[in-house]
Amino acid sequence: MKHYLTSQASLKNKEKIKVLNLYAGIGGNRKLWKDVDVTAIENNPEIAKIYQDFFPEDKVIVTDAHQYLLEHYKEFDFIWSSPPCPTHSRFNNLKKEQECMKPKYPDMNLYKEIIFLKHWFKGKWVVENVMSYYEPLITPQISNNHYFWCNFLITKISKDNRDIRLGTEESIKYKIKRNGFDVNKFDIPESLKKLVLNNCVKPEVGLDIFEMAFKKRQEVLKI
Repeated sequence: MKHYLTSQASLKNKEKIKVLNLYAGIGGNRKLWKDVDVTAIENNPEIAKIYQDFFPEDKVIVTDAHQYLLEHYKEFDFIWSSPPCPTHSRFNNLKKEQECMKPKYPDMNLYKEIIFLKHWFKGKWVVENVMSYYEPLITPQISNNHYFWCNFLITKISKDNRDIRLGTEESIKYKIKRNGFDVNKFDIPESLKKLVLNNCVKPEVGLDIFEMAFKKRQEVLKI
């Protein structure tokens, strides 16, 4: 069942690009976008409330992003999807010898969405994920140590080369400063703070890709 959070969004401005932000998290990829009408889909109510606090003008819906894409893709000009990455991650695969780790099938919703968007969606789209422990089944563009599948060319994007160990106190402080999301103001468990920050796309990366899809499209087409 879908649950709509309170929003001040006005979807009447036709000049704005209509964006569907799937698996939105706290909105790292979306932070620097301008002149957009954003519908954000997040299935965790606590995380969705944090997103809504940061982006009160966006329409935030608590529901399954995979199904929402299938039912509503025609309503948007640009779709960004960041499906869950743990079952694809090289980092998690390194821990497979540990007794606490149980083998899991890779979540194939990732590839379902890539194929679906490629063949059905008429606008610009991007699917983002971590570099996988296996050879990708569909060849991505690689930038900033991430995979990007999209229907436009990705050139050089903002990088963050500092080696920060995920889950450490230093990592959390650094990512709050880097991404500009002060999650410490929310009464949520430390584990959730770590989760949302570790899953947060660097805002400059989100902006670079968005501009490549639209504002820089003529420049990209000439390459």
